[in-house]
Amino acid sequence: MASNAANISSDKRFLIFFDFDETIVDESSDDVVVQTAPGQHLPAWLKDTYQPGRYNEYMQRVLAYLSEQGVTESDIRGSMEKIPATPGMITLFQFLRTRPPQDFEVVLLSDSNAFFIESWLRRAGARQLFHRIFSNPATFNRDGRLVMRPFHSHDCMRCPNNLCKQVVVREYVARRTQERGRPYQRVFYVGDGANDFCPVLSLGPRDVAFPRRDFPMHRLITEIHEAMPGEFKAVTVPWSSGEEVVQRLRKLVAE
Repeated sequence: MASNAANISSDKRFLIFFDFDETIVDESSDDVVVQTAPGQHLPAWLKDTYQPGRYNEYMQRVLAYLSEQGVTESDIRGSMEKIPATPGMITLFQFLRTRPPQDFEVVLLSDSNAFFIESWLRRAGARQLFHRIFSNPATFNRDGRLVMRPFHSHDCMRCPNNLCKQVVVREYVARRTQERGRPYQRVFYVGDGANDFCPVLSLGPRDVAFPRRDFPMHRLITEIHEAMPGEFKAVTVPWSSGEEVVQRLRKLVAE
């Protein structure tokens, strides 16, 4: 799903991407939805169907199972709405909201799904902050089952088969640069997971990667710095609280 809140003006100075699970919210939404199952867990036979690189297909089976067990749209929405934000994330959102309108174009890029994300953002009053949301499409069918589909297909060997975030970042930046007639001053990426490492490999030396401290994205960036010095181009600013991201952004927008 690629949703847009409105036509985006062409005068934005900066582009900032956010992951969702364990970046905006402090848990994995896929883990949270499992808590709506009977006994708050999945049967072993279902968990055993997971195959590496095919997590999206596995979650489709999980959602089908939840529907069979009587879990409703309201149950799922309610479980999403209760997920806490990561420390300082609401402060970061407030900072972005209060900046001049020409400062930030804000994009969400997640391997969760559209229903989970929209449910949380609307409850948090944060939906209008995001100009675009890229995630796996998910809608309820006539039987009341949440049906999720893969976002796209790609050839990246690093990423799960349903979503390569680098492909999305590259295509979005290229398209928006053409539409705007000029590049962004800087591109920022706030994430945490291994699948957030691939997109930040496409960032340049003026751009900033914000990996959540001691999470897989941070470890992978540290490893590439050690193994291949100079290969990773972006400035790296680890964070434990969104307030640390605010501090760095405040300095950069003033330059």
